[in-house]
Amino acid sequence: MEPRSLYDRLGGKGAINAVIDDFVARAAADGRINAKFARTDVPRLKAMLVEQVSMATGGPVTYTGRGMRETHDGMGVTAGEFDALVGDLVATLNRFSVPAAEQQELLGILGPLRGDIVEVESPSTGTPLPDTYQAAKPLAAV
Repeated sequence: MEPRSLYDRLGGKGAINAVIDDFVARAAADGRINAKFARTDVPRLKAMLVEQVSMATGGPVTYTGRGMRETHDGMGVTAGEFDALVGDLVATLNRFSVPAAEQQELLGILGPLRGDIVEVESPSTGTPLPDTYQAAKPLAAV
């Protein structure tokens, strides 16, 4: 018997949607990082995060968003802000009682993205989004 994918062990589509909804709300309320989302199209962000996490964990989904380097280029994300975001994700996973083994597996998949996201090796948080940053276009209305 094949081992169940992390996607399945996390609870599949419904569970991942619920986690992303909570995580995005938590990040939006976090003064350490929410300035970086000042011009973010939140429905697009949620959709892309669901796709990304679903695909990365072995789900039947293809990620259609931009690469992490392109998405975060020019945002000036600090190491402290990245760490705060990871902390928000862990708090959300704990809220949904995701077991430690699955949390570590998910963080192990997402952690290597740090190099494409962090532009400033500083513990600072709450830094403003540079005026020059170009956000992705909103999702097309369906």
